[in-house]
Amino acid sequence: MTIDKSLKVRRGAVGSRSVLTRAERVQKLQEMERWEDGQSPIGLPKVRVKKLSLKKKKKKAKEEDEGDKKKKK
Repeated sequence: MTIDKSLKVRRGAVGSRSVLTRAERVQKLQEMERWEDGQSPIGLPKVRVKKLSLKKKKKKAKEEDEGDKKKKK
């Protein structure tokens, strides 16, 4: 049986997750020094997930590059 095109996951379609697994939350808490050994993993405090955003290149940089290329020719 084949999968419908709309249900397939594209290569670049995997975005950032907004929910962490329990192990990831414990790891983050250890990094922030909010986790003690022997503490119960049930009822963990909330951990903020930072979203990555890519900055767009400025148009000025592109125009300068194009201007340099024209001068070289």
